Amino acid sequence: MVQSAPGDAVPRAGLSTTAVVDVALAVIDEQGPEALTLAAVAGRTGVAPPSLYKHVAGLAELRMLVGARVMDEMTERFAAAAMGRSGDEAVAVLMRGYRDYVREHPARYAALPPDPLHNPAMVAAGTRLLQVFLATLRGYGLTDSAAIHATRCARSIAHGFASIEASGGFGLPEDLDETYEQLIAMFVASLPRPDAPQRA
Repeated sequence: MVQSAPGDAVPRAGLSTTAVVDVALAVIDEQGPEALTLAAVAGRTGVAPPSLYKHVAGLAELRMLVGARVMDEMTERFAAAAMGRSGDEAVAVLMRGYRDYVREHPARYAALPPDPLHNPAMVAAGTRLLQVFLATLRGYGLTDSAAIHATRCARSIAHGFASIEASGGFGLPEDLDETYEQLIAMFVASLPRPDAPQRA
């Protein structure tokens, strides 16, 4: 991986698809997803924009590669956080990790498409991320459609709260951590308990 200080050009000899994505993420982190252009990346890599076509097919592909990288980062982070945990604890750690990622990387999170599973270039990364949620929910006996519905609920809570927070949308003084913990508790309480006694 090519390392560079913000605004520095990456040496031409070090240019690769991975390095181009690294620089694209640096542009996004500093200036937002709207600032990502081939010209901006080329300026940092020390090449003319046409030279980037040796590594990416164009801006659209670069955005897809960025999205896949972000999802892989999230997958690795969430899986590591949930490892060795189960049940309510695993769900809570996963949802806290989601919020933490958005708080730490709001711009690159905003660069994600809303539905990567319908993009052939991103479906693999999106599926890996989805599998982390599905694995966490198996302990509740949730599979197939029921697991997808529960995953959508968890994602809606985490994405909605974190996105509003990142945009400065919570203006009242009440503690945001407390609010988010209440949301996690509400979601966990909605999950089935396979070992609960059945009513006659």
